[in-house]
Amino acid sequence: MNYIKHLNAVFQQFSKDSRLNPTHISLYMSLFQFWNINRFPEEFYINRDEVMGIAKIGGIATYHKCIKNLNDWKYLCYLPSYNIFKGSKVRMFIFKTGSEQALNKPETGFEQALIHNTNINKQIENINKLKLPKNKNEAVAFFKMNNWPEIEALKFYNHYKSIDWKLGGKIKITDWHATASNWMLKANEIKKNEPGSQNKDNLKTSKIKDYDQPL
Repeated sequence: MNYIKHLNAVFQQFSKDSRLNPTHISLYMSLFQFWNINRFPEEFYINRDEVMGIAKIGGIATYHKCIKNLNDWKYLCYLPSYNIFKGSKVRMFIFKTGSEQALNKPETGFEQALIHNTNINKQIENINKLKLPKNKNEAVAFFKMNNWPEIEALKFYNHYKSIDWKLGGKIKITDWHATASNWMLKANEIKKNEPGSQNKDNLKTSKIKDYDQPL
Protein backbone atom coordinates (compact mmCIF):
# COMPACT_ATOMS: atom_id res chain seq x y z
CA MET A 1 0.00 0.00 0.00
CA ASN A 2 1.47 3.34 -1.12
CA TYR A 3 0.40 5.59 1.73
CA ILE A 4 1.42 8.81 -0.09
CA LYS A 5 -0.86 8.02 -3.02
CA HIS A 6 -3.53 6.96 -0.56
CA LEU A 7 -3.38 10.25 1.36
CA ASN A 8 -3.40 12.29 -1.84
CA ALA A 9 -6.47 10.40 -3.04
CA VAL A 10 -8.33 10.56 0.26
CA PHE A 11 -7.75 14.31 0.58
CA GLN A 12 -9.10 14.74 -2.94
CA GLN A 13 -12.17 12.86 -1.77
CA PHE A 14 -12.41 15.02 1.35
CA SER A 15 -12.46 18.17 -0.80
CA LYS A 16 -15.44 16.86 -2.78
CA ASP A 17 -17.45 15.55 0.17
CA SER A 18 -19.62 18.27 1.70
CA ARG A 19 -20.85 15.95 4.46
CA LEU A 20 -17.49 16.02 6.24
CA ASN A 21 -16.51 18.45 8.95
CA PRO A 22 -13.08 19.00 10.60
CA THR A 23 -13.86 16.42 13.29
CA HIS A 24 -14.43 13.70 10.69
CA ILE A 25 -11.09 14.50 9.06
CA SER A 26 -9.27 14.67 12.39
CA LEU A 27 -10.70 11.28 13.40
CA TYR A 28 -9.80 9.74 10.05
CA MET A 29 -6.20 10.97 10.33
CA SER A 30 -6.00 9.61 13.88
CA LEU A 31 -7.10 6.19 12.63
CA PHE A 32 -4.68 6.48 9.71
CA GLN A 33 -1.85 7.03 12.21
CA PHE A 34 -2.75 3.80 14.05
CA TRP A 35 -2.99 2.01 10.70
CA ASN A 36 0.49 3.31 9.88
CA ILE A 37 1.92 2.27 13.27
CA ASN A 38 0.56 -1.25 12.74
CA ARG A 39 2.21 -1.40 9.27
CA PHE A 40 -1.03 -1.15 7.29
CA PRO A 41 -2.74 -4.48 8.08
CA GLU A 42 -6.12 -5.30 6.56
CA GLU A 43 -7.68 -4.59 9.95
CA PHE A 44 -6.45 -3.65 13.39
CA TYR A 45 -7.65 -3.11 16.96
CA ILE A 46 -8.13 0.39 18.34
CA ASN A 47 -8.44 1.93 21.78
CA ARG A 48 -11.16 4.58 21.86
CA ASP A 49 -9.42 6.83 24.39
CA GLU A 50 -6.16 6.80 22.43
CA VAL A 51 -7.92 7.56 19.15
CA MET A 52 -9.92 10.39 20.73
CA GLY A 53 -6.74 11.82 22.27
CA ILE A 54 -4.91 12.04 18.94
CA ALA A 55 -8.00 13.34 17.13
CA LYS A 56 -8.62 15.91 19.89
CA ILE A 57 -12.22 14.77 20.29
CA GLY A 58 -13.55 15.51 23.77
CA GLY A 59 -16.96 13.81 23.70
CA ILE A 60 -17.71 10.10 23.37
CA ALA A 61 -20.99 10.84 21.57
CA THR A 62 -19.13 12.94 18.99
CA TYR A 63 -16.59 10.16 18.50
CA HIS A 64 -19.25 7.49 17.92
CA LYS A 65 -21.22 9.75 15.58
CA CYS A 66 -18.17 10.56 13.46
CA ILE A 67 -16.79 7.04 13.22
CA LYS A 68 -20.25 5.77 12.29
CA ASN A 69 -20.44 8.43 9.58
CA LEU A 70 -17.03 7.41 8.21
CA ASN A 71 -18.24 3.81 8.16
CA ASP A 72 -21.54 4.66 6.44
CA TRP A 73 -19.80 6.90 3.88
CA LYS A 74 -17.34 4.12 2.92
CA TYR A 75 -14.14 5.71 4.20
CA LEU A 76 -13.55 2.72 6.47
CA CYS A 77 -15.26 -0.24 8.06
CA TYR A 78 -15.85 -0.01 11.81
CA LEU A 79 -16.41 -3.25 13.75
CA PRO A 80 -17.40 -2.27 17.31
CA SER A 81 -16.69 -4.59 20.22
CA TYR A 82 -19.12 -5.01 23.08
CA ASN A 83 -16.52 -6.82 25.18
CA ILE A 84 -14.79 -4.48 27.68
CA PHE A 85 -11.66 -6.64 27.51
CA LYS A 86 -11.39 -6.55 23.74
CA GLY A 87 -11.05 -3.44 21.57
CA SER A 88 -13.03 -2.58 18.46
CA LYS A 89 -11.54 -3.18 15.04
CA VAL A 90 -11.18 -0.96 11.98
CA ARG A 91 -10.45 -1.71 8.35
CA MET A 92 -9.30 1.23 6.25
CA PHE A 93 -10.42 1.31 2.62
CA ILE A 94 -7.67 2.06 0.11
CA PHE A 95 -8.09 5.12 -2.12
CA LYS A 96 -6.26 5.75 -5.40
CA THR A 97 -5.78 8.77 -7.63
CA GLY A 98 -6.53 9.53 -11.27
CA SER A 99 -6.85 6.62 -13.68
CA GLU A 100 -6.05 4.16 -10.89
CA GLN A 101 -9.21 5.23 -9.06
CA ALA A 102 -11.25 4.98 -12.27
CA LEU A 103 -10.05 1.42 -12.76
CA ASN A 104 -10.73 0.56 -9.14
CA LYS A 105 -14.06 2.23 -8.41
CA PRO A 106 -15.39 -0.88 -6.61
CA GLU A 107 -12.96 -0.14 -3.78
CA THR A 108 -15.09 2.75 -2.58
CA GLY A 109 -18.55 1.50 -3.62
CA PHE A 110 -20.93 -1.33 -2.93
CA GLU A 111 -18.65 -3.95 -4.52
CA GLN A 112 -15.87 -2.83 -2.20
CA ALA A 113 -18.08 -3.68 0.76
CA LEU A 114 -18.58 -7.19 -0.66
CA ILE A 115 -14.84 -7.66 -1.21
CA HIS A 116 -14.26 -6.23 2.24
CA ASN A 117 -16.51 -8.79 3.91
CA THR A 118 -14.73 -11.65 2.14
CA ASN A 119 -11.36 -10.33 3.25
CA ILE A 120 -12.58 -9.94 6.83
CA ASN A 121 -13.60 -13.61 6.95
CA LYS A 122 -10.19 -14.65 5.62
CA GLN A 123 -8.46 -12.37 8.11
CA ILE A 124 -10.48 -13.80 11.01
CA GLU A 125 -9.52 -17.33 9.91
CA ASN A 126 -5.86 -16.32 9.85
CA ILE A 127 -6.14 -14.72 13.31
CA ASN A 128 -7.70 -17.89 14.71
CA LYS A 129 -4.88 -19.98 13.25
CA LEU A 130 -2.37 -17.77 15.06
CA LYS A 131 -4.19 -18.46 18.32
CA LEU A 132 -3.04 -22.09 18.28
CA PRO A 133 0.47 -23.18 19.31
CA LYS A 134 2.72 -23.75 16.31
CA ASN A 135 4.39 -26.77 17.91
CA LYS A 136 5.12 -28.53 21.21
CA ASN A 137 7.96 -26.15 22.00
CA GLU A 138 5.62 -23.15 21.99
CA ALA A 139 3.25 -24.94 24.37
CA VAL A 140 6.13 -25.93 26.67
CA ALA A 141 7.46 -22.36 26.68
CA PHE A 142 4.05 -21.00 27.70
CA PHE A 143 3.70 -23.53 30.51
CA LYS A 144 7.22 -22.79 31.78
CA MET A 145 6.49 -19.06 31.73
CA ASN A 146 3.59 -19.75 34.11
CA ASN A 147 5.66 -22.16 36.27
CA TRP A 148 3.55 -25.13 35.19
CA PRO A 149 5.06 -28.63 34.73
CA GLU A 150 6.51 -29.42 31.32
CA ILE A 151 4.80 -32.81 31.35
CA GLU A 152 1.44 -31.05 31.54
CA ALA A 153 2.37 -28.97 28.49
CA LEU A 154 3.08 -32.12 26.50
CA LYS A 155 -0.13 -33.80 27.70
CA PHE A 156 -2.11 -30.66 26.85
CA TYR A 157 -0.59 -30.32 23.38
CA ASN A 158 -0.95 -34.00 22.45
CA HIS A 159 -4.54 -34.17 23.70
CA TYR A 160 -5.88 -31.16 21.81
CA LYS A 161 -3.83 -31.80 18.67
CA SER A 162 -5.35 -35.30 18.52
CA ILE A 163 -8.88 -33.83 18.55
CA ASP A 164 -8.10 -31.06 16.04
CA TRP A 165 -8.05 -28.30 18.70
CA LYS A 166 -11.76 -28.49 19.46
CA LEU A 167 -13.62 -28.26 22.75
CA GLY A 168 -16.08 -31.09 23.21
CA GLY A 169 -15.17 -32.24 19.71
CA LYS A 170 -17.23 -29.40 18.19
CA ILE A 171 -16.10 -25.90 19.14
CA LYS A 172 -12.85 -24.70 17.59
CA ILE A 173 -10.39 -23.26 20.14
CA THR A 174 -9.73 -19.57 19.50
CA ASP A 175 -7.56 -18.81 22.53
CA TRP A 176 -5.28 -21.68 23.46
CA HIS A 177 -3.74 -19.74 26.37
CA ALA A 178 -7.12 -19.67 28.12
CA THR A 179 -7.66 -23.35 27.32
CA ALA A 180 -4.25 -24.17 28.81
CA SER A 181 -5.14 -22.25 31.98
CA ASN A 182 -8.33 -24.30 32.32
CA TRP A 183 -6.30 -27.46 31.71
CA MET A 184 -4.03 -26.62 34.66
CA LEU A 185 -6.98 -25.78 36.92
CA LYS A 186 -8.38 -29.25 36.28
CA ALA A 187 -4.95 -30.88 36.65
CA ASN A 188 -4.41 -29.21 40.01
CA GLU A 189 -7.88 -30.22 41.15
CA ILE A 190 -7.23 -33.86 40.20
CA LYS A 191 -3.86 -33.81 41.96
CA LYS A 192 -5.40 -32.34 45.10
CA ASN A 193 -7.91 -35.20 45.31
CA GLU A 194 -5.45 -38.03 44.61
CA PRO A 195 -5.07 -40.69 47.41
CA GLY A 196 -2.25 -39.74 49.76
CA SER A 197 -2.24 -36.12 48.68
CA GLN A 198 -1.33 -33.67 51.44
CA ASN A 199 -4.13 -31.44 50.23
CA LYS A 200 -6.75 -34.15 50.65
CA ASP A 201 -9.28 -33.59 53.39
CA ASN A 202 -8.40 -36.50 55.71
CA LEU A 203 -11.25 -35.63 58.09
CA LYS A 204 -13.67 -37.07 55.55
CA THR A 205 -14.09 -40.83 55.73
CA SER A 206 -16.48 -43.42 54.43
CA LYS A 207 -15.95 -45.73 57.40
CA ILE A 208 -18.29 -45.76 60.41
CA LYS A 209 -16.18 -45.46 63.56
CA ASP A 210 -17.06 -46.00 67.22
CA TYR A 211 -15.50 -43.05 68.97
CA ASP A 212 -16.38 -44.58 72.41
CA GLN A 213 -13.58 -47.11 71.92
CA PRO A 214 -10.13 -46.20 73.31
CA LEU A 215 -7.37 -45.35 70.84
